Amino acid sequence: MIPNIPVILFLMIITVYSTTTCPYCMQLKKYLDERSISYTEKVIDQDDAAREEMLADSGGFMGVPFTVITKDDGTKETIIGFDKGKLNQVIGL
Repeated sequence: MIPNIPVILFLMIITVYSTTTCPYCMQLKKYLDERSISYTEKVIDQDDAAREEMLADSGGFMGVPFTVITKDDGTKETIIGFDKGKLNQVIGL
């Protein structure tokens, strides 16, 4: 018999800001895809509104990949670059 184990689900919205030629962006997206983690990609070299949105969230930083993780309580965590350790910590892997 399997005991009842409480499961707590947290909603996280993951947004990855990238460019069409960024190899680290491709690695980040592959990493998320391999773990079946859903995210929204915003390509800042093709979308001016996405670029402006990223600038607002990053405090003017223009490097990619730039990831914003919005938690269910509305707080945001940001990750500059493809930082597996921080990404795993924030999303609980």
